[in-house]
Amino acid sequence: MSIDPSLKIKGALSRHRNVLTRAERIDKLKEEERWSEDDSLLGLPKVAHRKSHAGRKDAEDTDKEAATEVIVETPKPEEDK
Repeated sequence: MSIDPSLKIKGALSRHRNVLTRAERIDKLKEEERWSEDDSLLGLPKVAHRKSHAGRKDAEDTDKEAATEVIVETPKPEEDK
């Protein structure tokens, strides 16, 4: 029997997940100060979990960078007299 390709790579399961575990939801609620130790562990409120695009650049940003590039002129070689 062969192993599924997603299980061969060590970091394959570290990708973005849409569903958080109960512990992760509680940690997120604690950060937002929406949960205390006295609250029930069951029936937790929904928690927004968005995938961040930290390394991604928008098309507008790349256009702006292209327009603001500094053009450096190389000095002309001096002619011998």
